[in-house]
Amino acid sequence: MSSLLPLIKNECIKIIKRKRFYVVLLVLLALVPMFTYAQMKSAERSQEKFNSDWRLELQQRITDNENSLSSDRVPDEWKRYRLIFIQQMQYYLQHDVNPNQPNGVTFTREFLNNAISLFIPLLIMAIASDIVSGERTTGTIKMLLTRPVKRWKVLLSKLIALIMFTSLIVLSTYIIAYLISGLAFGYKGFDIPVFTGFQIVGSEVDMSGVHAVPQWKYLLMQGGLVWFVGICIGMLAFMVSVLVRSTAASIVIMMAALIAGNILTNMASAWSSAKYLFMVNLNLTNYLAGNLPPIEGMTLNFSLIVLALWAACAVIVSFSVFTRRDILN
Repeated sequence: MSSLLPLIKNECIKIIKRKRFYVVLLVLLALVPMFTYAQMKSAERSQEKFNSDWRLELQQRITDNENSLSSDRVPDEWKRYRLIFIQQMQYYLQHDVNPNQPNGVTFTREFLNNAISLFIPLLIMAIASDIVSGERTTGTIKMLLTRPVKRWKVLLSKLIALIMFTSLIVLSTYIIAYLISGLAFGYKGFDIPVFTGFQIVGSEVDMSGVHAVPQWKYLLMQGGLVWFVGICIGMLAFMVSVLVRSTAASIVIMMAALIAGNILTNMASAWSSAKYLFMVNLNLTNYLAGNLPPIEGMTLNFSLIVLALWAACAVIVSFSVFTRRDILN
């Protein structure tokens, strides 16, 4: 382990010197205020329309969704989603809890819910996609491998550094989203109850396991899932970086996979085998919120196992290829 520490330190220094992490922070600092402003304007319009009565607003949303169920223009898949949404909103209404009370904590929770399947993976990909291929492009990998250090240790140090920066990106996203949105909505909201434990059974929602947790605890559960997705995406991007010589090609491959997965998630209900693709399983926080899974039969445990298997295979392929490939010539 002592021989690994200098290598890990060296990898961290290289990531910082490439300034990719600073770019990630700048992207967050630029985009989060835009999202906050949009959310603030949306909240203001809702308050004006419903005279700041969230119950009236929630009831209107329930009524609108109920009316859409009788329309032939609405696909059956969307009707099923709206049926589930109606049942959940009625549950919140019956328990006198505003699920979208505007505050910095709620904004952070919703922002991460929407960011987990594409935005966060893209940020992580910015660092992971060139962690090996970038050094092969510049030729520094040859100098590194001439040292009396085993190849697997070199690659392991890169992987550990990547995991550290992935964790840092997820943490930074939470902190920046909370601090900036708090300027507009206030920094309270940690103790607001959030309901979780909704079980989807066909077009019905099983409420027997539903329980309220304070929002801070929900954020911790959500954060664990976001971190897990980030690590899995990081390992897959790491594998692509090992397999592909060009950084640009590595980035394009991962970006194409993520965007295609986002599109496929909205179209995969009729293709049951798509549930084994990692892209379709990224939105883990949907299970916490009780949203309809992309494909019937998918559960949180199933998605965790699928992502873990993809990540494990990516690590095995990365080490197998890196330790055997002729990189020096």
